[in-house]
Amino acid sequence: MQSIDVDLEGRSYAVHVGTGILPQLGAKLNGLGAMGAVAVVTAPPVWAHHGSRLDAILRGSGIYAKIIEVPDGEKAKSLEVYSNVVDDLLASGADRSSVVVSFGGGCVGDLAGFVAATYMRGIRLVHVPTTLLAQVDASIGGKTAINHPRAKNLVGVFHQPSFVLSDMDLLKTLPVREIGCGVAELIKYGAVLDCGLLDLLEGEMPALLRLEAASLERAVTSAVKLKAEMVSRDELDRGTRMLLNFGHTVGHAIEAATSHGCSHGEAVALGMVAEARLSKCVGLLSEEDEKRLRHIIAAYGLPIGASGIPLEAVISLMENDKKATAGALRFALPRRLGEGTLVTAPPMDVVRSSVKEVVGN
Repeated sequence: MQSIDVDLEGRSYAVHVGTGILPQLGAKLNGLGAMGAVAVVTAPPVWAHHGSRLDAILRGSGIYAKIIEVPDGEKAKSLEVYSNVVDDLLASGADRSSVVVSFGGGCVGDLAGFVAATYMRGIRLVHVPTTLLAQVDASIGGKTAINHPRAKNLVGVFHQPSFVLSDMDLLKTLPVREIGCGVAELIKYGAVLDCGLLDLLEGEMPALLRLEAASLERAVTSAVKLKAEMVSRDELDRGTRMLLNFGHTVGHAIEAATSHGCSHGEAVALGMVAEARLSKCVGLLSEEDEKRLRHIIAAYGLPIGASGIPLEAVISLMENDKKATAGALRFALPRRLGEGTLVTAPPMDVVRSSVKEVVGN
C-alpha cells in the first residue's frame, strides 16, 4: 500500500492506494476516534457486489454502520435524494461526531460529500471509491456537489475527507465501459500535467484493460500524486488546479445535452477531442500532439465523435458552465502534451467549429 498526502495544513489527509486493502477500513475508521454513528452511502449495484464483505469488515472492527442506498449514477445528485439521505441520518441518530463513508463511484462521492459538508454544518467524510474514475479523480480534492437542471455540479461546497482508501480489488467487477471512464481522466492528467503518464497508458494498455493490479496501481498512484499536488497548491480551484478541467467544459455540456446518456468519461473524452482541436486552432497544440491524443483516446475504446447531439444545446450549456468568468468561457488546454494552460474567451466561432467537429448536428 502507498499513502499519498494531500497537504492542506489543518485539513491534510492521506490517499491510500493498494490491492486488497479494504480490510483496513475498520481500523482506520476507529483511528478517527469516531464516537457517533457511521453511515455508508452507496448505490445498489455496488452494494450487491461488495456490501456483505464491507459489512463484515466493519462489524469485525465493532462498527455497525447505517447503510443508505441511493440511485445509481447522476440520479443520486438531486435535492430530493439529498433530503432523503439527511432524513436517514437523523433517523440513525447521526450527530456532529458521526462519519459519512461514501462507497461507490464519483456520483455517490459527490452526494455523500455534500451531505457530510452540510449536515449539522459539517461532519467527517471518508471516501472508499469503487470505480477507476473516482479513484483517480473524484475522491480527491474535496469537491462535493449536486446537480441543477441547468448545469452539472452547480450546487456544492468544498469539504475535504478524513482519508481516502482505494483498493484495486474493487475494480474487478467493473464493466469495460466504466474502466474507459476512468481512463479518460487518466488521459486528461497526462495531457495537461505529465506526458510520462501518457507513455504509461500507451505502454501498459493491454495490462490496464485486463485490470492487472500492478499496472492499475502504477496508473492510479501516478494520477493521485498529480491531483494531490494540484489540490495542495490550489484547494479552491481558482488557479492552477483549473488545468484539471481539460475536456470538462465541453464534456459537462455534452453530458447535460444527452441527459447523462453519455457517461462522464465518454463525455470528457469527446470534450478532450474538441478542446484539443480548439488548442490547435488557436495556435497552441501541434497537429502531431493532437493526433497522438486522439489515438490514445480511441485506442481505449472511448469515443472521438458522436452524432445526434444538438450543437446549439451544447453551446448554450457551456455558456452556463460554472467555469465561465464574467460571461466569458474559460478553457484548460494543452499547449503541448504534458503541459497545460488556461485560455479565456477564445474566438467563439473557433469554439463552435471545434465542438461541431465532435458532436455533429
